[in-house]
Amino acid sequence: MKPDLNKISKFLSYVLRHKPEAIGIQLNSEGWIGVEELITAAKKEGNNLSRALLDEVVFTNDKQRFAYSADGLSIRANQGHSVDIELALKPTTPPDTLYHGTATRFKVSIEQQGLIKKQRQYVHLSAIHETAISVGQRYGKPIVLSINSKQMHKDGHMFYLSKNGVWLTEFVQVNYINPEV
Repeated sequence: MKPDLNKISKFLSYVLRHKPEAIGIQLNSEGWIGVEELITAAKKEGNNLSRALLDEVVFTNDKQRFAYSADGLSIRANQGHSVDIELALKPTTPPDTLYHGTATRFKVSIEQQGLIKKQRQYVHLSAIHETAISVGQRYGKPIVLSINSKQMHKDGHMFYLSKNGVWLTEFVQVNYINPEV
């Protein structure tokens, strides 16, 4: 039986983004963990990981959620952490407009508070409208908000581009959010 790569990806997201302690590992300050240490800890908890399975998830996942270190000995999530790590991303000039996909049930809250990172380190944005639709669909009936990232950047807000193309920022105030597109 072929391994369920989606299930493995969800497990990796859980331990590399949110709860490394669930399998008894500790990420370094930049979110890295040794590949062998991860495999060993996962196996102790009943998750039959191997380097080959990790390779398949890292290299074939369309969202590119994970990356290996340059030497291939460590692995980490590219973004989306709720644990305190430093991704060592450099500020980057964003495109004029970015998009945020969410569910319609969050629209009123967003209109009042803006986009907040909640338990994550950053608000996630996309340069591609269709990607934002796809993200929004994960949470219910989707809406896509257009963000005036050009003006935000001019006003001194920092943007970062993760390795897998997700735009990150600390907060998006209401005045930078345009109605649904």
